[in-house]
Amino acid sequence: MLELVNTILEYGDICDHCLGRLFAKKSFGLTNEERGRSLRIAHALAYNIPYKPYEKGTCWVCNDLFDTIPYWAEKAAAAVQGIDHETFVIGTRVPPMMAESEEMLWSDLSLENPEPLKSEMNREVGKAVSALTGKHGNPKNPEVTIVLNIADDCVEVQIASLYFYGRYLKYERGIPQTHWDCRACKGRGCEICSFTGKQYPTSVEELIAEVPKQIFESDCGVLHGAGREDIDAVMIGTGRPFVMEMQNPKKRTYDIKELEKAINESANPRVGVVLESWSDKKTVEMLKSNKGHKTYRILVSIDDSISLETVQNAVSKLKGAWIDQRTPERVSHRRADLVRKRQVIDIGVLGVENGLYRLEVLGEGGLYIKELVSGDGGRTTPSLAEILAVPAKVVELDVVQVDGLPNIGDE
Repeated sequence: MLELVNTILEYGDICDHCLGRLFAKKSFGLTNEERGRSLRIAHALAYNIPYKPYEKGTCWVCNDLFDTIPYWAEKAAAAVQGIDHETFVIGTRVPPMMAESEEMLWSDLSLENPEPLKSEMNREVGKAVSALTGKHGNPKNPEVTIVLNIADDCVEVQIASLYFYGRYLKYERGIPQTHWDCRACKGRGCEICSFTGKQYPTSVEELIAEVPKQIFESDCGVLHGAGREDIDAVMIGTGRPFVMEMQNPKKRTYDIKELEKAINESANPRVGVVLESWSDKKTVEMLKSNKGHKTYRILVSIDDSISLETVQNAVSKLKGAWIDQRTPERVSHRRADLVRKRQVIDIGVLGVENGLYRLEVLGEGGLYIKELVSGDGGRTTPSLAEILAVPAKVVELDVVQVDGLPNIGDE
């Protein structure tokens, strides 16, 4: 090891931090600076030469970057002042010349245990920031990421999104689940959309996010739903599970039930929410990957004078049936043209209302209900229209329950 130290020192002046980092996995309980100083002393003893401590300002690897730790710690602490957080992590963007210098040493000497310069910088500045702010370093789940841009002498702050989980109810038809850009101008603003950039005046996403945006001083809210209902459907009953992601929030602390109350007061009577817990990105992934069963109540128009008994017999043939559904014409412009197999778990006729048939359907996640009734020109088979051999269509659709989702507890 001391022969290796001798070779390293022949490259030129190197600080104790950089010398110690090249042997970072040797021994325990030492900082890299202490390790480097010890190696320098041991080298002088082994070679029986005068001990020469490192002279400040001459490190050819880092240019004495580690002397600036207090400077960068103060800069980082100032950058996050006013941002509500308890945890953080430091990242360092190392100038190319510094990175190339240490990588040359690693490669030339085939070093096995070096630590990158940026790793030590992250750790040491992190400890200093924690001492200044009282906040805690958390590399796995930080609420704030502070990036030290050494070359540009600046600090970049990245704020982790804030998530909350619950169920929403949509009481008004004609409202999409999420914001849609205007089809004509692609969100830029034009006469068709009255220069709003929006295809529809509002959405469930916007109605729920409006108050949290103000409370958390967030840039925007993004709704992640467990599936989605058609724009002309309502979502009633138990509601649809969702996670709301508040992006770049300056504030993070608020009572979840007070938040629920504030959202409901703002979104009433169009949308309502029941909030259950604070959440995280993993829950979003669970919602998107889990295909829960859904229960619908629909009103169906049938173009012929057919008896209730005939309709009931036709509906019974769909109970438990597996349905082949090619991507419906109405969504083919935005979804891949595939044939999907979905099951009708249960279906029944509830009654007749003003010449229309009221049906209740329990379907596997992803089952297109309108096409189950109409057949979509043969793209869905079997369908109610196919079995009856007469046209049929859904004139009103209510989503009343979304089941089969994971049990999401408090985070």
